[in-house]
Amino acid sequence: MPRCRLLGALLLAGMLAARADGLPAEVELALQRARVPEDALGLVVVDLGNGSTVLSANPDRPMNPASLTKLLTTYAALERLGPAWSWSTPVWLQGRLQDGVLEGNLVVKGSGDPTLVVERLWLALRRVRALGVTEIKGDIVLDNSAFVVPDGSPADFDGDPSRPYNTRPAALLFNFKSVTYTFVPDAAAGVARVLAEPALAGVTVERSVPLAPGACDDWRTALKMSLGERVRFGGSYAASCGEQAWPVADPQPATYNARLIESLWQEAGGRLAGSVREGLAPADLKPSFELRSPPLADVVRDINKYSNNLMAQQLFYTLDLARHPGQPASLAGARDTLRRWLVEKLGELPADWVLDNGSGLSRDTRLPARAFARLLALAFDSPLMPELLASFPVAGSDGTLRKARIPPGRAHLKSGSLRDVAALAGEVLSNGGRRYLLVAMIQHPNANNARPALDALVAWALRDAAAR
Repeated sequence: MPRCRLLGALLLAGMLAARADGLPAEVELALQRARVPEDALGLVVVDLGNGSTVLSANPDRPMNPASLTKLLTTYAALERLGPAWSWSTPVWLQGRLQDGVLEGNLVVKGSGDPTLVVERLWLALRRVRALGVTEIKGDIVLDNSAFVVPDGSPADFDGDPSRPYNTRPAALLFNFKSVTYTFVPDAAAGVARVLAEPALAGVTVERSVPLAPGACDDWRTALKMSLGERVRFGGSYAASCGEQAWPVADPQPATYNARLIESLWQEAGGRLAGSVREGLAPADLKPSFELRSPPLADVVRDINKYSNNLMAQQLFYTLDLARHPGQPASLAGARDTLRRWLVEKLGELPADWVLDNGSGLSRDTRLPARAFARLLALAFDSPLMPELLASFPVAGSDGTLRKARIPPGRAHLKSGSLRDVAALAGEVLSNGGRRYLLVAMIQHPNANNARPALDALVAWALRDAAAR
């Protein structure tokens, strides 16, 4: 049996024993400084050269993995759908087109594509114009029926509906239902110019905010932004901040798609006699054209490099949609789909393992460190290894770990962070050329103060301390 397959088999059987000599001293010290007990740490480190577990602590204790959950969603998607797979968003010119006038509706049907940002929507509407449409006599119909998402508010998770990561998934998701406000100081005028992208129909934005002296501290709070049909700023902006961008989830997500596409259609020079509304796409009519997303491998890279929760949730629902063609995807269906995949990889799951969603933005998900080690060992032994590993942040270089205190380029690691969770998983290339698979999760109220313990663990692996 090849070495990597032997490693996967041993991990799956749970046969690799832990070292008995305890945690590295620097890891223990960092935990003590953060006032985090050792039993709050779940840890597995495997030497990929010989399959031996060189370090472990509480490897089978289910803990909240935070954004490490994205590794399950993206690995499952790469395996089920393939790296070259892409989303399709069909568009219909429904009705007779004569002399630039469409005597009917423009229809767009969503299938979960998380990449329908402003630039791609603008190109789609330019294509409609290139097909000869100047005026739509009917409506613009948006079909959002492919996902059935439970009722809820973007504020449900942490009480802040303005954070784009709290935006709820949707079959037809335009531009993450967010607006980016950019503040550009104009010292001569004594103001910061405010740029809003994209523009939304029916929304006006104050175009300047007074400049203020002093340090650039909590500039977002100082702006005193008020969202609504008119976006206002009751505060000021520190000139020392330079240019800054602030992505904000729209306060009316239910109507965001309609307001955006209406604005873009007007910008493209089109006229609309009717309205923008939700409805169903024609079931018996071939689309006029389709929008294709970038390949899944590219989307997976964005999800894991930048820990994009909403994109992960879109992919989570898409897995259920692909499993049951012709039926709408649901939260329960997506959970079941991912759980069934996990059973195929690891065998029957213990009752205390919990899969809540596909992003890790959850207080309820519970999985042990050894489960992630077993899955990553299988992934690294599969043809999908290049695509999956390339999606991990390169510690000290890019993504969520670009500022990590780790020698650049020596570790591909996915991080996870919640209010009481700090986590890290991936591969470390040591100074001696050994490759280590590392999974660590800390669940404790002081977890994020204990991140130096995770850095110390990576440094320990880089030094080949386990081989001495």
